[in-house]
Amino acid sequence: MGTDEHHDDAGFDTSHIGRLVEAASRLDTGRIRVWGEALAALFSAGGRVLVAGNGGSAAEAQHLTAELVGRYQHERRALPAIALHADTSTVTAVSNDYGYEEVFARQVRAHGRAGDVLLCLSTSGRSANLLRAAEAAAEIGMTTWALTGRAPNPLAELCDDAVPVDTDAVATVQECHLVGIHVLCASLDAALGVRAPAALAPPGRRRLVVVGDALLDRDLNGAVSRMSPEAPVPVVDSITTTTRPGGAALAAVLAARAGDDVVLVTALADDLDGARLRESLSAEGIEIVDLGLRGRTPVKARVRSGGRTMLMLDETDRNPGAVGAPPADLARTLRDASAILVSDYGRGVAGVPAIRRAIAEVARSVPTVWDPHRAGAPPVAGTCLVTPNRTEAAVLSANPNPGAGATGLDEDTANGRALLEAWGVPRIVVTRGALGALLVENTDRAPLVITAEPATSEDTVGAGDRFAAAVAGGLARGELPSVAVPKAVAVATAFVAAGGVSALAEDAVAPAHEPEAPIALAERVRARGGRVVATGGCFDILHVGHVSMLAEARRLGDCLIVCLNGDASVARLKGPNRPIVPASERAAMLSALRSVDAVLVFDEDTPEQALERLRPDVFVKGGDYAIHELPEAVVVERHGGQVVTVPYVTGRSTTSLIRSAAGTDPNPSLETR
Repeated sequence: MGTDEHHDDAGFDTSHIGRLVEAASRLDTGRIRVWGEALAALFSAGGRVLVAGNGGSAAEAQHLTAELVGRYQHERRALPAIALHADTSTVTAVSNDYGYEEVFARQVRAHGRAGDVLLCLSTSGRSANLLRAAEAAAEIGMTTWALTGRAPNPLAELCDDAVPVDTDAVATVQECHLVGIHVLCASLDAALGVRAPAALAPPGRRRLVVVGDALLDRDLNGAVSRMSPEAPVPVVDSITTTTRPGGAALAAVLAARAGDDVVLVTALADDLDGARLRESLSAEGIEIVDLGLRGRTPVKARVRSGGRTMLMLDETDRNPGAVGAPPADLARTLRDASAILVSDYGRGVAGVPAIRRAIAEVARSVPTVWDPHRAGAPPVAGTCLVTPNRTEAAVLSANPNPGAGATGLDEDTANGRALLEAWGVPRIVVTRGALGALLVENTDRAPLVITAEPATSEDTVGAGDRFAAAVAGGLARGELPSVAVPKAVAVATAFVAAGGVSALAEDAVAPAHEPEAPIALAERVRARGGRVVATGGCFDILHVGHVSMLAEARRLGDCLIVCLNGDASVARLKGPNRPIVPASERAAMLSALRSVDAVLVFDEDTPEQALERLRPDVFVKGGDYAIHELPEAVVVERHGGQVVTVPYVTGRSTTSLIRSAAGTDPNPSLETR
């Protein structure tokens, strides 16, 4: 034909497809995969991506941000990404005022932060507005990447990294950019541990496989009224005995009660205590994969009185019994999981070679959390996250002086980083008891410190299991570790505040945002002879008057529970433009106050039904209310409680603040309810 054009039998030009195949085969997908892994670390640390392009490249930019904010193939949380051309009002305003060359650069300065990523797409690599955007990003410490046409070109040379497409055909460049975008998304999801939902999990639920050593925990609860005449020790009488699953079995129960479908891979002995364990687990709806234990069931007992542990009894053998072989279909069970939690209590299950091989085979595709033990096995390769407590971290990292700086952040960080290197895992979470947790990652980023709200309970048994189960559940739902870990700290704190394992029968394993936590707290405080204080209100815009009133109320008893009007309730009471702040955020701000121990959200106009459940000893209102004005007073007094008022700070109210901000309050110092 005298040209390099190619036609099929119908005369259609097929040379375009040939150019695309040739150019795509030369695309540096390895470099793009590295970008995806870097984005996973960026998003885990709370960073964001800005994407810019012109014309067809703008469409590709928006295609990428849609995949990130939405999803690529499988469910995961929304990821923060902004296509800079998509805000038409900003684009036209900046272009009109500053010129089109600044249209992306100004948005970079507005949205970008040090450490964030700017990705520029350009077929020519010469667009002035993209060059200015890359310069602006560099000025504020952002990382800059470019997908361009044939190199060399100014944009590729200006950015920190670039992947050019080796062709002169503009359409082919853009099509290869789309291929690169999908490679980037696939690499990102793989690095985040995102995978297809388990086929066996019912819609809306996740399947969690817990692997580890099952124990039986026993509590002997009694009363102390005298000292022994034989020795200076208290005499415990009127004893009642309760048993519950312990170790990995407790983690499985806590996960099941949180709503996960749970499979427990463990070793149960053929004795009476083993039968009790099996019965308790089955009652929770937990599927058991029993490896068999040659030996007796390990039992740990506590002697308790008045809500406090007086003595611990360890009935476990120093030499654990032999664990049987796993079933042939264990690999399938693990593959079908949304997440895996290895709850190692140092008694052999996590050290079985066949089990370790099976977990290692799926760990890179199924998010795996490893809760280690000083006497246990190290995590397998591919584990997403390891959760030692601070004592374990010190011992396992071979810290020569683990007692030094026992409350120090520096030591916990150093021990976590030492374990990162020793185990070759990407993340370590050092749990720090009442201090919260510390997330260190295999990057040069600063550690993520999560503090915990103070919990008044002295029973912290099971808090680590609750934390590990919550982290695994979060990863199963597609949450990033940086999101799942803070949530798990809040859940574990609520678990302790609600009474820990002592309150399991009261369903006190609910997350902090669920309404039963305040009820369980009130019951626990009342059971130990404490005084329960409650107050109520909308607390739409938290101000100094609220803070003062809540502090006064807290001093009247041993815990303060705030009954908070829900959004619909506030709208009915205050009008269609209220609330200003949604209930979830109002509850979070109240919970952050030192004076507030729990928040109970209700949807009625008054907190009467909430008070029926709380039965407070004292109900506090701010201001000068008369008792007959409060319908809730009847409920409180019927249960033997008392209604009191405390003074407001003069001149402060939500309504007056809103009117003052709007410029409609003629006298903002007037007090309003």
